[in-house]
Amino acid sequence: MIEFRKLDIEDKDTVQRYTLTSSRKNCDLTFANLYGWRFRYLTQIAEHKGFLLIKFYIDNEPAYMLPVGEGDLREAITELMDDARRAGTAFRMFGICTEHVKEIEEMFPGKFTLTPERDYADYIYTRSDLAMLQGKKFQPKRNHINKFKKSYPDYKFMPLTEEMVRECMKLEAQWCKANNCSENENLQEERKAMSIVLANRNELDICGGVLLVGDKIIGFTYGAPINNEIFDTCVEKADTSYEGAYAMINNEFANMIPQQYAYINREEDLGIEGLRKAKMSYNPHTILEKYRLEER
Repeated sequence: MIEFRKLDIEDKDTVQRYTLTSSRKNCDLTFANLYGWRFRYLTQIAEHKGFLLIKFYIDNEPAYMLPVGEGDLREAITELMDDARRAGTAFRMFGICTEHVKEIEEMFPGKFTLTPERDYADYIYTRSDLAMLQGKKFQPKRNHINKFKKSYPDYKFMPLTEEMVRECMKLEAQWCKANNCSENENLQEERKAMSIVLANRNELDICGGVLLVGDKIIGFTYGAPINNEIFDTCVEKADTSYEGAYAMINNEFANMIPQQYAYINREEDLGIEGLRKAKMSYNPHTILEKYRLEER
């Protein structure tokens, strides 16, 4: 029987002992995301037979992520199925990347239905592409940045510090008002998750940056590693009245991220047309498709 426990901030080292050395690329495994969103998903973890197991709740029923680690994956999944049965619910697993679909189908022929969820696919870019913006395909981005620099010659991009958090949240409040957060539960929950992560930024070891014009914060961003090769940009917010602000933040942050990270995951588009267009405009190296697994 698997002994799950509530995820807490003290579990960061435990979780990252599995995730940082893993080849898994999905943003769901970033510890800052796991911790920041635990209020919504009631996230639990367990270490079991060489794997990190992650359990969460959707519509008050348990769901799971693909085990992370080394060992008998078939046995681990079977035990998760047993855990679901003990709860009296059908077995479900989310965020399964394409590379694992065939493996699961071979382990459990005819047992599961695996459905791609395009809205939750991750956009992965090379760090060098976002940092250097070289070539014809990035000319529009360079144009935005050059215009911003010309319009706001007193701009600065600085590391996010504790003293800046309050002003960042004020900017987020303005962004929320402009985007009708009060009528959108998902945006309200995003704001709550952001508040949790920023309040615990030191313990979570997030890396962040702030864009200023003069002394005014007009944008901010932060992220954390998925593994030792891929960095996850968790949040990016800007005042769009400053044309080119998002392009500036993206570019400056890509240059701030340690060079050990060859790739940057900029997360999902959630099926939002404008967000999908924006993410595609940066010429992703990979669109990491993820699947929902359900027992037949």
